[in-house]
Amino acid sequence: MKAEGTLADSLYEAALVPELWTEACERLASHVGSSTAAIFTVDPAGTHRYVASRNIDDAYAKFSQSELRFQNIRPQRALEKFPFSFARDIDFLTKEERENDVILREFIRPAGMEWEAGCGFQEPTGHTIIVALMRSREMSHFSDEQMAQLDGLKPDLARAAYISSRLAFNEARSITQTLALLGLPAAVIGDNGQAIAMNAEIEELSPRIRTGAGDRLVLEGRGANLLLEEAVERYRAQATPTVQSLPMLPRDGAPALILHLLPIRRAARDVFSRSMAVLAVTQVGQLGPPDMRVLCGLFDLTPAEARVARAVAIAQTPEMIAATLGISLETARSHLKKIMQKTGTTRQAELVLLLSGLAAPSFGAVSGAM
Repeated sequence: MKAEGTLADSLYEAALVPELWTEACERLASHVGSSTAAIFTVDPAGTHRYVASRNIDDAYAKFSQSELRFQNIRPQRALEKFPFSFARDIDFLTKEERENDVILREFIRPAGMEWEAGCGFQEPTGHTIIVALMRSREMSHFSDEQMAQLDGLKPDLARAAYISSRLAFNEARSITQTLALLGLPAAVIGDNGQAIAMNAEIEELSPRIRTGAGDRLVLEGRGANLLLEEAVERYRAQATPTVQSLPMLPRDGAPALILHLLPIRRAARDVFSRSMAVLAVTQVGQLGPPDMRVLCGLFDLTPAEARVARAVAIAQTPEMIAATLGISLETARSHLKKIMQKTGTTRQAELVLLLSGLAAPSFGAVSGAM
């Protein structure tokens, strides 16, 4: 089998098994005489995700987190001047632009590289996909023959990328459908905080949970909505993801809801996966004082905070809580303030409504169900 065919096979294999993209990048680099190879995506908000050969991984990790990435003129310039082919940086940057290029100065040269070639194409969802290759400073730039090789591979690279992207979208839909079988309303949240898949069960909760501008999820209640926005921003910042539960107060006869934000963890920073979290919804029971394990688990309360929350649930005042638990009034108020921050409530009356009768959520449970 020709080397081109073997490389194409590895690209399509990686499209189906994301963990293989690093190996595919290294084979691509070797095939065209490049020192490195990488594929990265940029969403409309400027979030960068990538897969790369191991010898350039650290540089891309630094680049993807740096604010300097927003000064990268290379992809847009290449798309404007060479929309259908690979191009060298010297083909679309003037000599002066290249020497003053912050990406060359801060990322490429410190990694021991000097020469770059790449191509870009738009994905239907608005993401830009970039294939980038670099040669070390000890080498010459990519030759015309090597550029022709890359252009010959472009159709396979594009198709493999689109396959990965489509599979990631289909997987998001599968997640919501699976959770629907368990009786759970659910949505999959994408990289930009938008809902990329929702099941019928969560759509039935509108207008309490709905989509707004840009398909972003909007929750009824300022406190809950603010907590969701803050959680999404932390996920977008690629902070260590944690499971977080967000409360929604009962309203107009509708029960209180608990929204569980669950991170989607991926191997090898799957560059084509646009989903970062699942939002699953459970209803709150009406079975008496809340279980401390439920409080700690749902709202990340400390044991001391959970004890205060249980007292709040039965309408005890801070003074009564301090006396009952044997703590100072200042400590009781401090715990109460932290509990309200974690549950997204702004007044103690709201907190009482939320916590009163809070029971362990059950899949598909209705208010009052055993």
